[in-house]
Amino acid sequence: MAGYQNEPFVIGREVDAIIVPSGTPMKLVPGLAGYITQALGGSFTLYIDGNLYRLSGENADAIGKQPIKAPELPPNATAEDVKQLAWEQLRSCFDPEIPVNIVDLGLVYECEVTANDEGTRDIRVAMTLTAPGCGMGEVLVQDVREKLLAIPTVRNADVSLVFDPPWSHSMMSDAARLQTGMMW
Repeated sequence: MAGYQNEPFVIGREVDAIIVPSGTPMKLVPGLAGYITQALGGSFTLYIDGNLYRLSGENADAIGKQPIKAPELPPNATAEDVKQLAWEQLRSCFDPEIPVNIVDLGLVYECEVTANDEGTRDIRVAMTLTAPGCGMGEVLVQDVREKLLAIPTVRNADVSLVFDPPWSHSMMSDAARLQTGMMW
């Protein structure tokens, strides 16, 4: 998806989007033109008339792109297989303004998988934001929840925002600090 950066598009059908960074829902109408500024983790950040919008991957067809394929598990997957896939799904969640996934940003504090009697699983995630007042917080939480619920056998995804300990640059992976120019 990264190859789409700065690629022009025209909205082909009415579609729901979210204004970045406020997190306000918005309908984009056919005929609006702009550029894809970021295409990571199954969502798109769109630049239209001086504003940024987040478009979910399930609506990629509205800008002429293919929707993202659902995650798969091997037959007889273990709880560990589900946990590994959950971490992969978390790595596919990106802040619309920062081209680094939330795991490498250090925003995910824990990810626990619990097996249920009927063969389903529940996942519990505790995560934070780079800034407590971020307008995109609920959007990121919903993105995480949706990506975890897309995992086969997952019945429930409980995603909690926590602010203790507070996030700091030191929580970023070395690769994330290098990518964002925050090596010191």
